[in-house]
Amino acid sequence: MVVIHSYAWAVFLAFITMLCWGSWANTQKLATKKWPFQLFYWDYAIGVLLLSLILAFTAGSTGNDGRSFIADLSQANLSSLGSAFLGGVVFNIANILLVAAISIAGMAVAFPIGIGLALALGVVVNYIATPLGNPVILFTGVAFVVVAIILDAKAYRKLPGQTESPTKGIVISLLAGVLMGFWYYFVAGSMASDFVNPGAGKLTPYTASVIMAVGLLVSNFLWNTIFMYKPLTGEKVTYMDYIKKGDTRLHLIGLLGGAIWSLGTTVNIIAAEQAGFAISYGLGQGATLIAALWGVFIWKEFKGAKGVNGLLTAMFLFFFVGLALIIAARLY
Repeated sequence: MVVIHSYAWAVFLAFITMLCWGSWANTQKLATKKWPFQLFYWDYAIGVLLLSLILAFTAGSTGNDGRSFIADLSQANLSSLGSAFLGGVVFNIANILLVAAISIAGMAVAFPIGIGLALALGVVVNYIATPLGNPVILFTGVAFVVVAIILDAKAYRKLPGQTESPTKGIVISLLAGVLMGFWYYFVAGSMASDFVNPGAGKLTPYTASVIMAVGLLVSNFLWNTIFMYKPLTGEKVTYMDYIKKGDTRLHLIGLLGGAIWSLGTTVNIIAAEQAGFAISYGLGQGATLIAALWGVFIWKEFKGAKGVNGLLTAMFLFFFVGLALIIAARLY
């Protein structure tokens, strides 16, 4: 399988993750102009699994390092498979909440609050499990990100003409962030520490990504069904709505969104061997910055808001400094 052998490559892949995780929600913005996010989310979940399988049978099955996908899957023990599957289940409920928050509050708010909190929790949890990097520099970087989250929440409260309670979007984003902070821990727990010579029973990155994607799709029949019939925002939708209201374009947009996120996840897990799970996850969750840039400059989500320019500028500065410190943590 294809793996990397340097921290520089790990940082590069983490930046790819950042772009993917911070950009996939644009497909939701496009699709939900025509139908509810719950219906979009079915295509998204399928897209996640399809792309993970494509990567597993290509990059995950070529080269001389590690085990090929089928060989790795056949030797995996139930504990490793269950941990990766559980990671997908936890991620799914967190992500559905995040998608709901985006529908209520917009990308510039839901992503920085929800995923920013997930970054903070995820770095702490994964560092405790695998302590790689300078903890002082690493957690100082996390602290800068937390400040950026607070600044974004303050800017959100200045938005005019909101149809939902300002508190609602923030609360849902926070709940999504708490849950999002733990899914990576379960996936990391399923994986070998050495990808070139992986231990018996453990998973390599491509296999872990596939099993996590299976957990995401299977749990969707529980989590997304609940949100379809008991929505946090908007009207109830049914499975017949998915069949009757969706056209080829809408389905392709959802599949694309899932594929983008899945690519970011797989390369992030590949980067974790060299960077450590805490740093790899933390850098990937710099997606908060990318999503905020989309929300502010492309979707114009703060247009008409007064007194937010200084808050948004400070938010971006704190994100930049925080991410730089997280990168530096592995170098000192």
